[in-house]
Amino acid sequence: MAAMHRPRRSVLYMPGSNARALEKAKSLPADGLILDLEDAVAPDAKEQARAQVLDALRQGGFGRRELVVRVNGLDTPWGHADLVAAATSGADAVLIPKVESAESVRQADRILREAGAPDPLALWVMMETAMGMLNAKDIAGASPRLACLVMGTSDLAKELHAAHTPLRLPMVTALGLSLLAARAHGLAILDGVHLDLEDEAGLEAACRQGRELGFDGKTLIHPKQLDAANRAFAPSDAELAAARRIIAAHAEAAASGKGVVVVDGRLVEALHVAEARRTVALAEAIGDA
Repeated sequence: MAAMHRPRRSVLYMPGSNARALEKAKSLPADGLILDLEDAVAPDAKEQARAQVLDALRQGGFGRRELVVRVNGLDTPWGHADLVAAATSGADAVLIPKVESAESVRQADRILREAGAPDPLALWVMMETAMGMLNAKDIAGASPRLACLVMGTSDLAKELHAAHTPLRLPMVTALGLSLLAARAHGLAILDGVHLDLEDEAGLEAACRQGRELGFDGKTLIHPKQLDAANRAFAPSDAELAAARRIIAAHAEAAASGKGVVVVDGRLVEALHVAEARRTVALAEAIGDA
C-alpha cells in the first residue's frame, strides 16, 4: 500500500505507562496508535513505560493499525535510550517531539541507523514550536526516513500565548506552513488534538476544518473521538462516486483522443483525474483496514 494512501484518519495517543490501555488499543477502530513515552508519562514512570511499550509491540495483536512510538527528546535523560529501544521494536514509526531543525531529524536518524533500525522504520516529527514552524521546509526535507509531520497545537498555543478558538485562527499560519512543507516533500501530515472531550460539535468542526485545509487525519486523545475523525477524513459515498465517474469519463475521452472531458458540468483535466484516483485508493485502503 502506498504510504500516501495509507489511512491515517484517526491516530490515537496511548500512554505507554498504562498496560491496560495498550491492551484495549488492540480493539479500537483507530487507523494508527501513538504509544507515548513522552508527555503522557510521568518522569518516575519513564523506564516502566518503555518496557511496557516494547513488550506490547513484541506481543503484537494490533492488526493493521499503524504503530508509532513517541520517544522523549534527546535533551532529556531518556531520549537516547528510547530511540535505541524503538529502533528494533517492530514499530512502524518513531515520533520525535519538539523538532526545531533539520539537524535534529538527522541526529535521530543516525541514532536509529546505528541501533540497527530497518530501512522501513519511518521517522515522524512533532511540529509544536515557533522555531519549528520557521524551519518547517528544512525539517520536512531532512531525511529520506521522514514520513509524517504531526501538529502539536497544544504546545504551540502555549509558546505563542495564543488562545484555543473554535476557528483556530491563531494557528492558521503554523498549520499552513507545516502543510506546505509536508506536501512539498511528499510527506503525510496530521492535525493536532482537540482537548475538550465533551465538545462533540467542536471536535467535528475541527475535523472538518482539518480536512478542508488538507490534513490526512487527526491526532486524538480519547477513544470517544475516533468516530468523528474516521468520518471526517474518509471520502464520502458521493465523493467516491464522483471520483469514479471522473476516472471512467477521462479514460473514455483519452481512448478517443480527447485531452479533456466534462463530468457533472465541470471540466476535467489530468490533475482532477490524479486526485480522483487518490480518493479511490484511499477509500479502498480504508475498506481493507
